[in-house]
Amino acid sequence: MVGLDREGVAAGRPNFVTTEPFAVGATCVLDEHAARHMRVLRLDAGAVVGVRDGHGHVGAGQLVRLTKTQAHVEISDVELIAPLPEVHLLVPVADRDRMLWLAEKACELGCTSWRPVLWRRSRSVSPRGEGVAFQQKVMARMTSALAQSEGAWLPQPYPEAPLERALLAAPPGDRIVLDPTGTPMVGPAAASLQEPVVLAIGPEGGIEADELAALVAAGFRPVRLGPTILRFETAAVAALAIARTALGTLSASPSPLRES
Repeated sequence: MVGLDREGVAAGRPNFVTTEPFAVGATCVLDEHAARHMRVLRLDAGAVVGVRDGHGHVGAGQLVRLTKTQAHVEISDVELIAPLPEVHLLVPVADRDRMLWLAEKACELGCTSWRPVLWRRSRSVSPRGEGVAFQQKVMARMTSALAQSEGAWLPQPYPEAPLERALLAAPPGDRIVLDPTGTPMVGPAAASLQEPVVLAIGPEGGIEADELAALVAAGFRPVRLGPTILRFETAAVAALAIARTALGTLSASPSPLRES
């Protein structure tokens, strides 16, 4: 399997994300949030649940003890899931709620990394999503989305940065910036995508001319999604979905390993 826990989907079991390592035969202790969710689901001792660490390890086990603040799960199966082909996102620092929504959807679509960019037009947004406390909210949204979507890998988060620093830190690969004057991203005239893909999404109001020039100089090619102007979160989800579909689930990563 690559990227997704298909057995978890088929079994319909509830899934939980943990930061603690887990292994077959050991007891994994889940936090208060997971314990509260289990009580809402009315799970009792003996229930089969899934666990994942966001770094490719997916496990299953039996709930053996449930308290108000902890859930103890005895692990019976662990599998290492290979990552999906890499698709990295450079997202705009923008409205907080809309960024949180995008973080959730980006995780569901299996983005590899999340790097907020402080564009020139980002500075006029208020309240905007930035700072350590907001980064923690982003990770909470992504963690919840990972459990819901049956994914195996959390996006790698990075703190916000100005464009110059973001370009220096961005990974090499097929670099794309969304721009209404670019070539089509899909269709007969579109260039094929190659892993890894790096998608740059501009702010509300668009990317300034000198910012676009800096992107092009750094190897980004402008592409467009269609004839209309999209909100940044709509554009990001559409472009990520296109890239994910184009690349499929093939990856150069090692095959999954199972421990039971």
